[in-house]
Amino acid sequence: MQKNRFQAGVALSVALALGAAGCGLGDTASTQAAPVTRVPELQPGQQVSIVFESYNFGQAGAWTDTFTELIAKFQQAHPNIKVTAQKPQGTSPNPATDTVSSVQSQTAAGHPPDVAQLGFSDLDFTVHQLGAKPLDDLVGKEAVQANFTGTTHAYAPTARALGDWDGKTYGVPFVFSTPVLYYNASLFQQAGLDPAKPPSTWDEVRTAADAIKKTTGKGGVYLDCLTKEAKDWCFQSLVRSNGGQVLAADRKSLSYADQPAVDVVKMAQNLVDTGTSPKLAQKQGYEAFARGDIGMILETSAVQATFVKGAKGKWDLRSAPMPAFTGKPVVPTNSGASLFVFATDPAKQRAGWELIKFLTSEQAYGTIATKIGYLPLRSGLADDPAGLRDWVQQNPLVKPNLAQLKNMEPWVSFPGTSYLQIRDGMMEAVEEAVYQGADPRASLDAAKAQATPLLPGGGK
Repeated sequence: MQKNRFQAGVALSVALALGAAGCGLGDTASTQAAPVTRVPELQPGQQVSIVFESYNFGQAGAWTDTFTELIAKFQQAHPNIKVTAQKPQGTSPNPATDTVSSVQSQTAAGHPPDVAQLGFSDLDFTVHQLGAKPLDDLVGKEAVQANFTGTTHAYAPTARALGDWDGKTYGVPFVFSTPVLYYNASLFQQAGLDPAKPPSTWDEVRTAADAIKKTTGKGGVYLDCLTKEAKDWCFQSLVRSNGGQVLAADRKSLSYADQPAVDVVKMAQNLVDTGTSPKLAQKQGYEAFARGDIGMILETSAVQATFVKGAKGKWDLRSAPMPAFTGKPVVPTNSGASLFVFATDPAKQRAGWELIKFLTSEQAYGTIATKIGYLPLRSGLADDPAGLRDWVQQNPLVKPNLAQLKNMEPWVSFPGTSYLQIRDGMMEAVEEAVYQGADPRASLDAAKAQATPLLPGGGK
């Protein structure tokens, strides 16, 4: 079954590559070599209309409401810039999965969105194939760095270069999380556990999950890291925290079938096999936790608002840092996305940059953090009495995320035009082992063997 899905993925990869080549996007060198000139400032009263594409507009509730509010505030501050906000073109229940194909099809038709929000795992493809504009060339490296420095609070150092490639900034990191262990303190108490001492290792997670399952009949723990639907940012963090990596440092070979990754999958498989982790799809998992039916969940803060709403008046929601593998340091990786400029018209490029600056401002991060739960990348806001200090004290769920920002490592994007097939093949192998009982090593080895020829140069 995995082989058939993978072959279908290869066919899609070939189609994408041919489509990209047909519209001038298939040649990495030519995309990078295209000259980009400095764009002038907008003149007073100069009217510009731009399209902003973001998967947040395809997600109901806090996501759409928050970003609609931000766009309205931007237009109030910039009455000469009209922003049309749109979700990615596609039919997936999760609009984030449609973003790359949506931008690619619009680019092929000659009208890409002027600004788009794209995931960090898409960075290689976004730069080399979709034609994102280097912001250093458009507005100057000094202007880009000044935005990171900010008026009062700078970007966290670990976040600044996440949208960089070959020494240039292509994307401004926008919203992301690190893996957070949310837990139901009420279930902890019912199970005889001390909610003031959440698990700090995966051995402790298993022990606590067993106690919750046996005492309350509820699910013990759910890891939103183990399915194709979840992508691979959290899985990468698990593998890195166990001393491994999914891609070699030289980006020429795959390493997700090495022993550290195999052991991660075995650990997760054991949680499912013993019944302490339920067999659920991604959305089922976080909705079950929000209802109070699972004791712990390793999750992005993007759904924190959902947890807060579900727990309110019913059970005690708390959070803790990502657990460690015994004797090894935790290496949190980031989820989320950057903002990129795709416009070709100079006025739209400048307007796009103004939008990016606003959406990554201190004001915007105050709104994004309080209404969704995403990290304020200008981390000093958390200690500022005129910023988010009071909110953080009243909403301690964000504290583990802020702490992990200091030693975060980037979510690594796979190389080449077939990167999605490589990533999805890896996650299908993980999913089949964890939830369908396949042998972890055999499953990962098979996926690696099928994916290696898809690497640039065939993995040689």
